[in-house]
Amino acid sequence: MNHPQPKSKLIRRLKIIEGQVRGLQDMIEKDTYCIDVITQTSAVKQALSGIEDVLMENHLGTCVVHQIQKGKERTAIDEILKVYNLKRK
Repeated sequence: MNHPQPKSKLIRRLKIIEGQVRGLQDMIEKDTYCIDVITQTSAVKQALSGIEDVLMENHLGTCVVHQIQKGKERTAIDEILKVYNLKRK
């Protein structure tokens, strides 16, 4: 992985998300009020989306640029479309 944001920051963010998911499990086990659980699941989704954004930005700004520079335009286009379609889901 070759990106401007250090791996350590992404790993730290993922560990925070991991803690949030464990918290969700605990909330379910304790029959926490549904809206509170849904609020927390929304926070986890937003946090994961932020990770995706960083990874996508990095990929488009480094890997795809290198592919184009090496004459692999079709590969670059295919990957851009794949990321775009994944992000729309």
